[in-house]
Amino acid sequence: MPAKFKASAKKYIRGVPASKLPVEHFYLHTMKKEELFEAINSNRTKPKVRVKCINELQRRGIKIEWVKPSEVQQ
Repeated sequence: MPAKFKASAKKYIRGVPASKLPVEHFYLHTMKKEELFEAINSNRTKPKVRVKCINELQRRGIKIEWVKPSEVQQ
């Protein structure tokens, strides 16, 4: 089974019975590159999820350049 970014959730749609609701899955291989970088840079992301995101970017062949927060220019 592929690695997940977060738990699957039912997509609630008005007028659709609860038994027929579609399930939305959040697999790492389907996440956008920008979303993965946001998760890596966020302080709220757990270390296990951060490592999963870094590994997914490496699998895609994307090189990560680490910069200290003090060196970031705004």
